[in-house]
Amino acid sequence: MTTDHQRTFPADFLWGASTAAHQIEGSNVNSDCWVMEHVQPSMFVEPSGDAADSLHRWPDDLDLAQALGLNTYRFSLEWARIEPEEGHFSNAMLDYYQAIIAGCHARGLKPVVTFNHFSLPRWFAADAAWLNPHAPRRFARYCERAARHLGQGISHALTFNEPNIMNILSVLLPPHMFDTQRAMLEAAARATASAKFIGGNAVNPEDMAGNTAGLVASHKAARAAIKTVQPELPVGLSLAMFDDQAAGEHSIRDAMRDMFYQPWLDTVRGHDDFFGVQNYERHIWGESGKLPAPEGSDRAHLGGEVYPPSLANAVRYAHAMTGLPILVTEHGVGSSDDGMRARLIPAALAELKRAIDEGVPVKGYCHWSLLDNFEWIFGYKVKFGLHSVDPVSFVRTAKPSAGVYAAIVKNNAL
Repeated sequence: MTTDHQRTFPADFLWGASTAAHQIEGSNVNSDCWVMEHVQPSMFVEPSGDAADSLHRWPDDLDLAQALGLNTYRFSLEWARIEPEEGHFSNAMLDYYQAIIAGCHARGLKPVVTFNHFSLPRWFAADAAWLNPHAPRRFARYCERAARHLGQGISHALTFNEPNIMNILSVLLPPHMFDTQRAMLEAAARATASAKFIGGNAVNPEDMAGNTAGLVASHKAARAAIKTVQPELPVGLSLAMFDDQAAGEHSIRDAMRDMFYQPWLDTVRGHDDFFGVQNYERHIWGESGKLPAPEGSDRAHLGGEVYPPSLANAVRYAHAMTGLPILVTEHGVGSSDDGMRARLIPAALAELKRAIDEGVPVKGYCHWSLLDNFEWIFGYKVKFGLHSVDPVSFVRTAKPSAGVYAAIVKNNAL
């Protein structure tokens, strides 16, 4: 039988919801994504446009988080707004993000801030992005400037969001999509008069190793830069992580884990202050690839298996490999079936609580996402939000799953 102790989360547990600047702010015209959304051919089914207009409606978003009873809000800074041209920093935009941080504190929300959530300044992407040998210095300079301006109000800082995503997509995306991506990047290079255009989440296969090396070096440089100006600020990064399970004696599960995660696990171990886990599904690996999900299982919009123990299993693995405290920075389900989301949240949190009771130091849980938003190449078709957003009026409306999550948060217990 479940006891009250097993139902109750730690007293200082961080309950949050996550967003990302390009996906909700709108009109991010100086970013790499804006370029890639508007060239032909493009992998993006539609442009981001005004997104959820959070550039102007961020107080409404913070009010939604407060209404859910949350004590944490994870959002990202948009590098393309803060440094729209190399070496030119916008004090106005730094003040804009400072106002969001102040708004969080006014509502009892701890700001968890991601310094780079995929999207890049167009000038950086047009100069080969993370392949450029100057990338670590450039990223560290931006992070130092932002941390100096904003750092005292930040609860936890993440240098990167899912910097391993391209390694994962190189295995999971159909090969023909890389043909389209190559054509899109070539079109973006022509549009920006650059020799090599690399997107924050669009990298050709032959550039994957160099992209990872540049990101690893940039994380190290950014971590040092942030610590120089805000030595007490906890710094980490987040990874996209599956619940990777082995099927059969010759499963390639461990090889896949090495490819997807190992460079980052080696980088953060013994150096970062915490580790962000982002989990949405499990993968069962046979001896030659990923096996189909079991028949009858719930599936998200894009076909991934919705498996409640997945989050806790990914968290266990992450802690075992890093030794670091874990912050769940994203978890949810992309589906228009909100009932699926409402079922997943308590079921997954029950498994997460089990991991905590086993001794895994989980500091908090941030659901993806506070809002339905712009989901990159899939546009507005995939729904992750606890709240829907009208595309014309931008009115936010709570879904039933928001009430399910709020009840758990209110009780700090299942």
